[in-house]
Amino acid sequence: MRTTIMTWAPLTYWKVLRLVRTASILPSTGWGERAGNAPLASAIAVLNDFLPGIKTSVAEASLYHVSKLVETFSGFRIPVNKPVVGENVFTQTAGIHADGDKKNKLYFSDLMPERFGRQRKYALGKTSGKANIENNLQQLGIQLSDAQLKKVTQRIIELGDRKEVVTQADLPYIISDILDSNTIAEKVRIENYVLTHATNLKPSVTLRISVNGEVFEEHAQGDGQYDAFMNALKKVYRKRKQELPGLTDYAVRIPPGGKSDALCETVITWSYNNREFKTRGLDSDQTVSAIKATQKMLNLI
Repeated sequence: MRTTIMTWAPLTYWKVLRLVRTASILPSTGWGERAGNAPLASAIAVLNDFLPGIKTSVAEASLYHVSKLVETFSGFRIPVNKPVVGENVFTQTAGIHADGDKKNKLYFSDLMPERFGRQRKYALGKTSGKANIENNLQQLGIQLSDAQLKKVTQRIIELGDRKEVVTQADLPYIISDILDSNTIAEKVRIENYVLTHATNLKPSVTLRISVNGEVFEEHAQGDGQYDAFMNALKKVYRKRKQELPGLTDYAVRIPPGGKSDALCETVITWSYNNREFKTRGLDSDQTVSAIKATQKMLNLI
């Protein structure tokens, strides 16, 4: 026996907008005026898997995209763990799961992401393993040596201790930072610093730095936190009777679509002894990434 219980005409952008605005239906979300409608995405998946005699005209591969439209127009965010359409539903975090996907899909099930027009993602963070990173690199078309991969893995774990998730878009910046760092010998180390910023007061910095084993501490103010940091640094180098390079360009980049906790890459161009060179720093804090770029400069002059 074959029963058709639902039909759904092709939804255009404007049809979705009209439906959401009139609150007549909220596809794939389960939202309603009071208690909520049955979540369409979950209902369709159950019907297709357990009641094969019942057919609908809903395209499973469109559920996620329609849900994102509804989310945009309604202003109600879809929970990241919501079945089928949640952002994290098809994301592997543990390295052992990512490794299982590589080994003949050990974690295969009927609810695969491709079925719903989605793609498996591999989260990067403090629980990441080598397999997570290799899968992300493969999707980006990047190949690394075993030694480089080990260093990237360690850096991702370190960053994961400070932010919830490192995204795939962060990965090229991390790799660039690590490869750049490998070429610089550390004779100068910025051991500690305190950055302060308050309303109607000038930003200030207290800095502790080691230069060839000699330790200096200085305090300075500036027009911004980084300017205050540079002023403190200049005090240290005046004591050493050494002049710092001039800053000629300062560029800040975050991954496309990056959120407020996205990794930030700061690339600074310096002028020194009639030559220009660039250094880069990477951190989720913009000022800290600039300080890291500055430390690399200090080890190059």
